Amino acid sequence: MKKLFLIVLLVSFSLSSFAQRHDDEWHLSIGLNALNSLGSQNPFHKPGDWTFEFPISAAVEFNWSEKFAIEQAITFNGFAEGAGLDEAPFQEVEKDYNYVSLDTHLKYYFGRHIAPNDDWFDLYANAGVGFFHIDETNISFNLGGGVLFWLNRNRSFGLRAQTIAKFAFNHKDSGYDNNHYQYHLQAIFKL
Repeated sequence: MKKLFLIVLLVSFSLSSFAQRHDDEWHLSIGLNALNSLGSQNPFHKPGDWTFEFPISAAVEFNWSEKFAIEQAITFNGFAEGAGLDEAPFQEVEKDYNYVSLDTHLKYYFGRHIAPNDDWFDLYANAGVGFFHIDETNISFNLGGGVLFWLNRNRSFGLRAQTIAKFAFNHKDSGYDNNHYQYHLQAIFKL
């Protein structure tokens, strides 16, 4: 828990000092998430078996240009007793576990390259690092992407869907805290 607090504190200070030097866009997003930790290389493998226990996610994003942003996210979820993990070999969770993650991503918005005249959606790719905890604690390299649909003309409110692949360090020796996919559906607000 001390590590988690230290990371949150460090990211908060770095984002707040960065915000004082720039006058660009900030966004807040909040919504739901699901976890696919079934041990498959297919990100859409068995959606009915994805984890959806207390699935809250939130993020703060700073866009310093039209194409680039940095995001700090926090996610909560869990695994109920009897849920399946890692199909090869299949493991059943013997008790309830909570899932918490902190992720920092750099984002590249490339939707304007595909549809330069459309202001109602954005496509992006993201990459970064994460810190997550199920039974133990692990760090991950994250890679993903998403789509953001703006619901008003001034682009201050929208919905986004994203998928993130989390590649855990020491995944062979980390038990439940190994590679997985995470999916988000969030409302996003311009601050």
